[in-house]
Amino acid sequence: MILETERLNIRATSREEMSRYIESETDEILRTAYREMLQGCLDHPDEWAWYAIWTIDLKDGTHVGDLSFKGLNANGMVEIGYGVREERRGCGFATEAVGAATAWALRQPGVLRVEAETEPDALASQRVLQKCGFAPSGAVGDEGPRFVRMRRTRENEV
Repeated sequence: MILETERLNIRATSREEMSRYIESETDEILRTAYREMLQGCLDHPDEWAWYAIWTIDLKDGTHVGDLSFKGLNANGMVEIGYGVREERRGCGFATEAVGAATAWALRQPGVLRVEAETEPDALASQRVLQKCGFAPSGAVGDEGPRFVRMRRTRENEV
């Protein structure tokens, strides 16, 4: 499955691609996270998209970043995480990718809201979320403030 935007192709990686991510990662914290994501995919093959690493590539195939969801919980919440390569930051790629992925997620059955967490001083990341319709939830997680975007329903549409 590929999400296409004006400049980007965003797609969930395969088992083989995720294994390559794990093998090539030098940061042990990320390596552990990638292992957990792959295990989530293997444990929930019908929900692959909610556990996989998603690549963010330009239309010409140039890799600019990654995003992921952290599983869909029973309360209809999915968390999104994302990153863009340092040399590609400031070009709007994170906003474009997060916007497309969030819109896709909110169209999926059972998804009521998408949440994200940022470091307190990650102002650029917080701006990305706000541009994508997220609002501060008032909660603070392990990494910092949490943001939420709700599915629009007839009850909460303005």
